[in-house]
Amino acid sequence: MERRAAIYIRVSTEGQREEGYSIDAQKALLEAFCTARELSRRELYIDGGFSGSNIDRPAMTKLIEDVRRGEISHVVVYKLDRLSRSQKDTLYLIEDIFNPKGVTFISMNENMDTSTPIGRAMLGIMSAFAQLERETIRERTRLGMQERVKNGFWPGGGKIPFGYDYDREKGILVPNGDADTVKRAYDLYLAGYSTDKIAEILGLRYEHLALQILKRKTNAGYIVYNGKEYKGRHTPIISLETYEKTMAAMRARAKHPVSGGYLLTGLLICGKCGAKMRYQKWGKTDTKIVCYSRDRAKRHLVRDPNCDNKRHSAWEIEEIVLEDLFSLSVKKDETEAEETASLAEILKEREAAAKLKLKRLYDLYGDGGDELLLETIRAQKKTLSELKKQMDDEEKLQKKAKELQRAKREITEIRESWPYLSMREKKKIVQSAVEKIVITDDMVDVYYTFETK
Repeated sequence: MERRAAIYIRVSTEGQREEGYSIDAQKALLEAFCTARELSRRELYIDGGFSGSNIDRPAMTKLIEDVRRGEISHVVVYKLDRLSRSQKDTLYLIEDIFNPKGVTFISMNENMDTSTPIGRAMLGIMSAFAQLERETIRERTRLGMQERVKNGFWPGGGKIPFGYDYDREKGILVPNGDADTVKRAYDLYLAGYSTDKIAEILGLRYEHLALQILKRKTNAGYIVYNGKEYKGRHTPIISLETYEKTMAAMRARAKHPVSGGYLLTGLLICGKCGAKMRYQKWGKTDTKIVCYSRDRAKRHLVRDPNCDNKRHSAWEIEEIVLEDLFSLSVKKDETEAEETASLAEILKEREAAAKLKLKRLYDLYGDGGDELLLETIRAQKKTLSELKKQMDDEEKLQKKAKELQRAKREITEIRESWPYLSMREKKKIVQSAVEKIVITDDMVDVYYTFETK
């Protein structure tokens, strides 16, 4: 079989605009070169609009196949980087594809011919420079994008987030017609719906898209780039509070998945052996809550094979938990509130007086430099530091009190609408409020995700 020369031509999108790199320009020069070398039997292999960063290109794939079939004698390119900008790929093509089949590689611009020792030596040098150029360009691009993101601009390139368009002139994201879908996705998730159900309701192509939307902090006005977060200049679709609530809900669901038809699934703990507890059908009409240590079918969940914790009717345990939850009073003790406010005011007054006294001591010390004054200053600074700690502690207590009051208010509102909620909604509420339920024989202890005292 008579072999032929392969003229390989590649242009990237940018390269097409550069003089001397267009398809026609390369073709004319390489045709003339092959004629001068008496390579009359030849074929064109052209990849238009393909990057040189890898060899996954249609014409290159065909060229490799033809070489392996023994149909090619020479591979001729205008310039080495037309073959590839990757040193690894260039050497792979030469050493693993062309050489084993006795194919001569010629780069016209560099006057390189791998049929000669000098040509082979030059190949290694030139491919190294091609790799260096590519990595330099990539590093400059990366640094440029990093600087853009620091200033709040979208880095450009890549996939534009669902719900946004990219304004190239301003360099920022702009909410589009899908922004309302993004908002609804968060609302539905916080209402207790799963990502697959959200995808179905909103007509999204697949469940993973719903998850991507929910996890993307870009929707709250931030840009995440190389693992770091930057405040973006674009308009947020949702508030940061909504995003953080959604992430907290995801963590809670991962800990206590909302599955099955039982209210307390995932929250029940045996107070005797520490194993999880589960719902178990009991006869035709009843359902019990039993310790997993007494379930021989799942040995990995057994903590104590001899655990003798009592079994209880599931409905009785649920009633006890709900009664405990709804018993949290929304009314605030007015005396306690007055005492808290009074203490905070007293601490502020004492701090102001201590600061004033310290200032006067510094003034006196500046005038005389008395050593006794210096000791007094140190003692006053210690007093001021202690007051600051008391104020910080009081601030934390007040914050906890406000959180508890908010939780109690929400629970009061939920109690009124409880009979009208779906099982999914009820489970979501219970699992957001309850951390765990420990059952020890006839004792049921409910632990909440917030301070109750």
